Amino acid sequence: MAVTSSNAVGGHVSQPATILDSAAMQRAITRICFEILERNAGAGNIVLCGIETRGLPLARRIAERIHIAEGATVKVGALDPTGYRDDRPRSQEPRPITDVTTGQPINVIDRIIVLVDDVLFTGRTIRAAMDAVIGQGRPRSIQLAILVDRGHRELPIRADYVGKNVPTAADEEINVLLTETDGSDAVRIQKVA
Repeated sequence: MAVTSSNAVGGHVSQPATILDSAAMQRAITRICFEILERNAGAGNIVLCGIETRGLPLARRIAERIHIAEGATVKVGALDPTGYRDDRPRSQEPRPITDVTTGQPINVIDRIIVLVDDVLFTGRTIRAAMDAVIGQGRPRSIQLAILVDRGHRELPIRADYVGKNVPTAADEEINVLLTETDGSDAVRIQKVA
C-alpha cells in the first residue's frame, strides 16, 4: 500500500500527528508475532507474504521476531497484487509470490499464508492479494496481519492481527514511515481538506 492511504486530492493539508512512534511500532509488531505463533501453534508451515511496498519490511520484521522467539526460520515472500486489482486498469501481468531470500516462486499449496501490510483501508488491496495467492495454488489458510486498521471497508475483509485500530474520517490519511523505506519509524495521521 502507498504511504498515503487516502484518496483526497488538493486542498489544505494539516500538520500530521504521530499515533505510533518507533517504540510503539516495535511493540505492535512483537505482539502480532506472538499472536501468529499462538494461533498457529508455532511457526511450522507459515509463509509471511509482505504486500509491496511497506508490507514487505513489516513481514521481514515479524519473521525476525519469530526467529528470536521460536528459533524457527519462516519464509518471507514478496507479493505485488497490482495485476489482480479490480479498481485500477490492468497495466501489468500478475507476478508470482517470490521468496525474498532466493528470488524463486513460493509454493503456497497447503501452507498457512499470512498476508502482511501496513494499512487496511477499503480492503481492495487485500482482495487482490488473496487472488494472487489463490492464483498460485490452494493454501491451507490465508490470514491477515495489519499494522494499522483505519476502517472504511468497501469489501467484507477484516484483519486477524492488528497493531492498532485507528478510526478515521474520510478527509484524513494515515502515513506509515519505516526505517527501511523512509529512514525512520512512525505512523502519522493528518487531515486533508
